[in-house]
Amino acid sequence: MALTHLNARGEAHIVDIGEKPATRRRAVATARLEAQAETIALIMAGTLNKGDALAVARIAGIMAAKRTAELIPLCHPIPLSKVEVDVTEDGGTILVTATAETVAPTGVEMEAMTAASVAALSLYDMAKALDRAMRILSVQLEHKSGGKSGEFNR
Repeated sequence: MALTHLNARGEAHIVDIGEKPATRRRAVATARLEAQAETIALIMAGTLNKGDALAVARIAGIMAAKRTAELIPLCHPIPLSKVEVDVTEDGGTILVTATAETVAPTGVEMEAMTAASVAALSLYDMAKALDRAMRILSVQLEHKSGGKSGEFNR
């Protein structure tokens, strides 16, 4: 399988998407934050001293998705039609789920993964004074649809 981010000489370059049709594309990514039970409870209750960590995480994730092309060198800037970030408690951890959608000639997987990652990082930042042992785990693509490669479900 040829890597599209490499030219004939093996050098990194941005992929030419000029001839690709704009299609509806959607991606869902997750990140998991492992923390002490008390830390999770404070985050989920919105009672951290720094403020509402859930609101901060949602906004941070949305902002990050919009700036993905500035953070990941070979990503194209694309118009996002929707970015949603949900934060839930799940099995003794916090699950961040980010959904990104567009109508464009390239996908939104990196936008969804960037949103999930940065939202989890912002939760860490908001609670680090209580629990420096927190860990961000398993940032991953869960679903993608649209485009030539079709649908992916983990």
